[in-house]
Amino acid sequence: MKKYPNQKGLPSLNKEIREEKTDKPASFFLTVYQIARKIPKGRVTSYGAIAEASGLKITGRMVGWAMAAAGNAQPPVPAHRVVNSKGELSGSSHFATPTLMQELLEQEGVEVSNNKIVDFKNHFWNPASPTPKKKTRKL
Repeated sequence: MKKYPNQKGLPSLNKEIREEKTDKPASFFLTVYQIARKIPKGRVTSYGAIAEASGLKITGRMVGWAMAAAGNAQPPVPAHRVVNSKGELSGSSHFATPTLMQELLEQEGVEVSNNKIVDFKNHFWNPASPTPKKKTRKL
């Protein structure tokens, strides 16, 4: 029987996830982490939105599993910016302290009340939508 090194029963990501010399990522973890790293500061997205944007046949639950194991990923993954579809901090139990996820969001200007994002719709970032390009002035 395989034993996992951490308490939550999730595989450790101490080994670096590597990309093969193809266009496809080596794992769904890598794809999920690449998307999560694009979430702007002060914004949040949902597990389901990442699953949909990934283009893989994965569920929001699988994204949550990847986020729970993101603590050892390099470069770091802002897992605190990923919440459930209602804006609730459902992944907060996977952080070092029960309030760390909320504290990190509040440091970025996201208000949290009763373990839920205040004004979730305005803080939501959709990873499937193209990021608008900055307009440059012509001289």
